Amino acid sequence: MPHFWVRRGDTIYYRGMFAEIPLPLDWPVYVTQTEAAAYARWHGKSLPTEEQFHRAAFGTPGGHQRALAWGGTEPGAVYGNFDFRRWEPESVFARPAGDSAFGVSQLIGNGWQWTRTPFAPFPGFKPRDTYPGYSANFFDGEHFVLKGGSARTASRLLRRSFRNWFRRDYPYMYGAFRCVEN
Repeated sequence: MPHFWVRRGDTIYYRGMFAEIPLPLDWPVYVTQTEAAAYARWHGKSLPTEEQFHRAAFGTPGGHQRALAWGGTEPGAVYGNFDFRRWEPESVFARPAGDSAFGVSQLIGNGWQWTRTPFAPFPGFKPRDTYPGYSANFFDGEHFVLKGGSARTASRLLRRSFRNWFRRDYPYMYGAFRCVEN
């Protein structure tokens, strides 16, 4: 079972920040990248690449890019579960105003989205002199890109270019996932 779940008798509970609650079946599942990839393979699918996530989150059927999944409006509570408004996730159906142009819900907020893309520099990357180890030390093939943000992500960080990264087996973060067809 995922790290944030626990079985007590015949009931599965979500281990929240302050209490265990009966598992809400419409919340995102927080897992490691290893667990997410295994689930996707079990369904004959895979985790998206960073590029596929960008297309689903910020792309439009006409080929244009949006600033945020819902468009150009500043982040607000109507669009997603972010900016420290809640300690816990919420229903994946809770904020349809935040859906992407393709109708995909909660690509921003409610849980970082694992990708299968190793965290690596973009062409032309140069570490900042003031903080040289912030990114470059993690370009090791062991960390993978997460996109989107969680309930605990400040709205000022929500932008297309923001990339988070963790090791594939790290369970102590709000890592959700999507599956794509191979």
